[in-house]
Amino acid sequence: SKDLVSFAHQDLKVKIQLPSDCIETSGASATTAAGDRLGPGIQGSREMARIDLERMKKYKSIIRQAGQKCDVDPALIAGIISRESRAGNQLVNGRGDHGRAFGLMQVGSNIDPQNSGITPVGSWDSVEHLIQATKILLSFIDVIKNKFPSWNANQHLKGAIAAYNMGDQNVRSYETVDAATTGRDYSNDVVARAQWYKRNMSF
Repeated sequence: SKDLVSFAHQDLKVKIQLPSDCIETSGASATTAAGDRLGPGIQGSREMARIDLERMKKYKSIIRQAGQKCDVDPALIAGIISRESRAGNQLVNGRGDHGRAFGLMQVGSNIDPQNSGITPVGSWDSVEHLIQATKILLSFIDVIKNKFPSWNANQHLKGAIAAYNMGDQNVRSYETVDAATTGRDYSNDVVARAQWYKRNMSF
């Protein structure tokens, strides 16, 4: 299948095709790419995904399992793992963001759709953690769909990815979807990395 994401979540169905460019992305910002001494844009995102590839392979099995459990293409999960923790490389004792966020996908209270706080489950590198984080992303798709009913499915996905980083209250329009995200590029960078993993990891 060439689907990046193919899932039914409540009444929502999303199908996003790769390798076509039906999900528009500008890739990494100069701020994000500078961390690896790279240029900005899609190529910068792809190179960061490539740099993380060997580490990502260690988690291939649990990424696949989480994708199957949540009906989300593993490439999207890998894209978030690459952006959030560089496939674990930026974590100290399983935590990042100065200890405020947990695991490969960096679960923290700032990304709870209900703003009720989240208790991480599993170990930082477990399938339970990946499932919990992926379900948070799916919850944000519902939130963004209700907030912006005129958006198409691809826009809802990018809005949800941005909300995963900074909360749905910071998603105010599609044109400024990443305006409040870390590096001002989070959803665009994740999509570009996910596209690279779709082509270069056989999940």
